[in-house]
Amino acid sequence: MKDILRKWLSDELSGMEDFLDTEKRPDASRDEVKEKEKAWEHALLRKPETKTIEKRVIGDFNTVYRIIAVVSCIVFSVVMLYVVAHLPEFGKANPAFDEVANRYIEKGLEETGAVNVVASMILDYRAFDTLGESFVLFTALICSTILLRSDGKKTNEIRDAYFDTSEDSILRTMGLILVPCIMLFGIYVVLNGHISPGGGFSGGAIIGAGLIIMSSALGFSKADAVLTYKRLNILTFAALGFYSLSKCYVFFIGANGIHSPIPKGVPGAILSAGLILPLNIAVGLVVACTMYGFFSLFRRGGIGSD
Repeated sequence: MKDILRKWLSDELSGMEDFLDTEKRPDASRDEVKEKEKAWEHALLRKPETKTIEKRVIGDFNTVYRIIAVVSCIVFSVVMLYVVAHLPEFGKANPAFDEVANRYIEKGLEETGAVNVVASMILDYRAFDTLGESFVLFTALICSTILLRSDGKKTNEIRDAYFDTSEDSILRTMGLILVPCIMLFGIYVVLNGHISPGGGFSGGAIIGAGLIIMSSALGFSKADAVLTYKRLNILTFAALGFYSLSKCYVFFIGANGIHSPIPKGVPGAILSAGLILPLNIAVGLVVACTMYGFFSLFRRGGIGSD
């Protein structure tokens, strides 16, 4: 019947009209209809099956795909072997490969104003890499929302009631004690990321963990009062938009030799390092919103009071 359906869709059904006319006749018996159907199927299937155009196309595509895959692997292997052959000996320094790292260490404080070399690297020298990582998190959150978000307020209320763990007295008491401390520590790590170990990624992860503990220990309603679906969208969009615009501005004036009016401040002070502090805040917001969004979507099929 699969071959019959395919031929029907490709207008190859000789004898189909005869079968349909017989089936529609009021005086046609059941045996006559069956006989016409068998004759129709026999007419369609009497010739041996040959290779169709579709199969030939698929076969040719598979052949080309295998050839491209083999050639790509060979080229990649040759390039990798060439690179390995030109690497410095184990334990031997190579100035050609260490030039960038030395620039980060020697000129980082002077050029960025950040005491933390890691922060100066990921939010100034390689700021576009960090922007890409932030967009990866945002894209993952969008995909999870599309796949896991449930429709209907009633469904969300049922799930909230089913997964609610705030009635546990031990969990609730520990949550009341730990959540403020965790949130405060996360904010501290974000704001001091340019002058001490920390930054947007680590601080945002701490804040996201605080939101997750809040929803588990105090109930979804408490977490929803802090971060609703609308607020999450606004915060994420504003953070990524600010990051993109600010770094585009910095790279534009740098490429054209224009002096930046943004002061670097005194190294070691909280208000220093130019745009690195606000960029740390932007990254921290993206990471915190993404972490809580993942948890909320997988736990109850929604974010906030959506």
